[in-house]
Amino acid sequence: MRAAIITVSDSRASGEAEDRSGPELAAFAGELGFEIAAREVVPDEQGLIEERLRHLADGAVCEAILTTGGTGFAPRDVTPEATRAVIDREAPGIAEAMRVASRDHTSLWMVSRGVCGVRGATLIVNFPGNPKAIAEAGEGIREALPHAIGLLGS
Repeated sequence: MRAAIITVSDSRASGEAEDRSGPELAAFAGELGFEIAAREVVPDEQGLIEERLRHLADGAVCEAILTTGGTGFAPRDVTPEATRAVIDREAPGIAEAMRVASRDHTSLWMVSRGVCGVRGATLIVNFPGNPKAIAEAGEGIREALPHAIGLLGS
């Protein structure tokens, strides 16, 4: 299984801040047995996020695209909107499971707007931008991700 990791952040893309969530998400994906096929950092620009999602999914670069960042309530947090614009089918149970898993760790779990869905044969999953939250939310979907990707390849 191959995964692409996209960090969505204006400050990380401009070099003003270090990307800590991308490496954390890559490590989580590695624990699940994913080979990291691509790692990118992009600003909070909906059109650019959509373009990268389409490129990685349609180019058969990977079976999963895991994003981190841009899922909150800030005006420039547009990762969910970009994801919805490119997916063929939503996978709401995955996003719900991530929020439920986060509930044990933060009282702010419900302000994550991340979505998940399928484009072609690629699963796209929006993770929170906080590096600590990646593992916490990821626990809720650890077993489901490989299974879901297996179903897409059927």
